[in-house]
Amino acid sequence: MIEVSNLSRFYGRFCAVDDVSFSISDGEVVGFLGRNGAGKSTTLKVLAGLLTPSSGTVVVDGVDMTDAPTGFRQRIGFLPETPPLYDDMTVRDFLSYVGSLRGMSAGDLPRRIDEVARKTDIADRLDQLISELSHGYRKRVGIAQAILHRPKLVILDEPISGLDPAQIREMRRVIRALAQESTVLISSHNLHEISATCDRILVLRKGALVREPDGAQDPVAPTIGGLAGGPARHHVALTLRGDGPAIEQHLKDSALVEGQSLKVGPELVLAYVLMHEDRVEELVEGLVRAGFGVRRVEDGLSTQLEDVFLDLTAEAK
Repeated sequence: MIEVSNLSRFYGRFCAVDDVSFSISDGEVVGFLGRNGAGKSTTLKVLAGLLTPSSGTVVVDGVDMTDAPTGFRQRIGFLPETPPLYDDMTVRDFLSYVGSLRGMSAGDLPRRIDEVARKTDIADRLDQLISELSHGYRKRVGIAQAILHRPKLVILDEPISGLDPAQIREMRRVIRALAQESTVLISSHNLHEISATCDRILVLRKGALVREPDGAQDPVAPTIGGLAGGPARHHVALTLRGDGPAIEQHLKDSALVEGQSLKVGPELVLAYVLMHEDRVEELVEGLVRAGFGVRRVEDGLSTQLEDVFLDLTAEAK
């Protein structure tokens, strides 16, 4: 679906994207992860045909984007971080206007509006003014306009920014449903959600892709992808007081623990623990009985994702 080779993009002398190469297959949901200024949005805008590469090639669905005819962009749907909405229109009128701009037939448009409204769960908001919508519904309307014309590639820049936990969970469902018809690219800062939503994650640092430690060509972040561990597993982050080797041995001997990773500091030990079952209370009780101090118990997946993200995106000193 997408072949990017040695892509670079400059703004004057500033290199926003630096010699990036990757491939994405049909139907994949791929996340772009990185700190502010890492080049995520610029990369997505080049893929959407909104920016031209300074060098390198971008091929989407067999067509080089540099030479792509204007009509080819009809195969791409794009949602910027701030949805391009008209507040004085109803949702239905706005989607009808967008569809007409994209050359959709008058006969097909009403039916398609109803379809995307169901997909994005805005069917009961079609006749409401956009200015009256909450932030979460505005995001959904933005996705609806991006998929209205049945694009093969859907690009979403920060689709979950500013959403509450319930809205994020619902947006995850909407995004996964898009993969039934399209390849989906997502830029996000929400580490836990992007790992739960995407099939694969590409990590950008200062415009370049972070590659696997063994130098493999596929520039994924396997450590992030491997942390999820499936719904039957439970991740716990424990801040403990005690002797590091003794804590490590205690966790290895525990029948509750499948795996562990320790960071030993001068006073405290941070232990990431993977469990088959959610029996955290028993684990903590065992540590206390063994004489170790338990200072903090947290969700281990979110905590470890943050550490991995910071390690991958840390600037070289």
